[in-house]
Amino acid sequence: MATEKRRLGRGLVELIRGGVTQPEDTTVAESEPVNAPETTVSISESNSMIGGGAMSEVAVESVDVNPYQPRTNMDQESISDLAESIRSEGLLQPIVVRKVGNKYQIIAGERRYRACLKLKLKTIPARIIEASDTSSAVMSMIENLQREGLNPIEEAKGYASLVCDFDLTQEAVAERVGKGRATVANALRLLQLDQEIQGYLGRSLLSVGHAKVLLQIEDANQRVLVSRKILEENMSVRELEKVVSRYRDGRNSRTSNPRPKEELTALKDLEKRMATQLNTPIHIRHSSRKGRIVIEYFGNEDLQRILEVIGINGF
Repeated sequence: MATEKRRLGRGLVELIRGGVTQPEDTTVAESEPVNAPETTVSISESNSMIGGGAMSEVAVESVDVNPYQPRTNMDQESISDLAESIRSEGLLQPIVVRKVGNKYQIIAGERRYRACLKLKLKTIPARIIEASDTSSAVMSMIENLQREGLNPIEEAKGYASLVCDFDLTQEAVAERVGKGRATVANALRLLQLDQEIQGYLGRSLLSVGHAKVLLQIEDANQRVLVSRKILEENMSVRELEKVVSRYRDGRNSRTSNPRPKEELTALKDLEKRMATQLNTPIHIRHSSRKGRIVIEYFGNEDLQRILEVIGINGF
């Protein structure tokens, strides 16, 4: 974990290096090519691009927000506080932008930009860099992960955008944002939850721990009902685990003969051990005559990883 944090932190330092209180009076010619070819880039490559950017004062009205910005909710109170800080101390760190048509698209610094809008400033210090859509999305994700934390759903959707919009694998996403592959995979699993439950997560009414337990319930309607019960009873994750365990045991007892408590305990223990070994949720349906084992996975890459752990050649 410490290694991941260090890698991510180094990326941020590089991302914002060169912050100044009095930016140079330089401009970028309209004819200068500023959009790099659409390629897959690493954090170090993106950092090099940022280091070569030109400093300039750009018109606030010429700046657009990033369509790949993972943060969907901006805390207005914190933006107001930032605006007051800028009013008294000035903007100590420029925003990072790229040229798109006749506009400048934000890569890093949307909160600073919104604070300047609140102050009705005419210009804003900016570092102008060349960046493809991919590197722009990656750098925006990095900045948000390291500043005021994204909520779990915003983070998951940010990873999903990198996977779906730019054809990156989970492993490639993890490398570029400085996270472990399992961290990215677990975040993406949250998007399997119903919109109502995602809303609870986004508003911090439920924790990621609650969400992981809810994912063990296969029936979508039942998941929603249980999530509402969590809020009504202010249920802890441990209490939720007991509720879900009773629910799953109840379903099993309706479809088969009741089994001894020792057998149920053994099955639960086996599920846990298999889940730990494969790093993915496992569900065992067992009877004296037949049964099934359900192994959850998220996407082809995760399936390939599980097959390799089991010792089976991929498809």
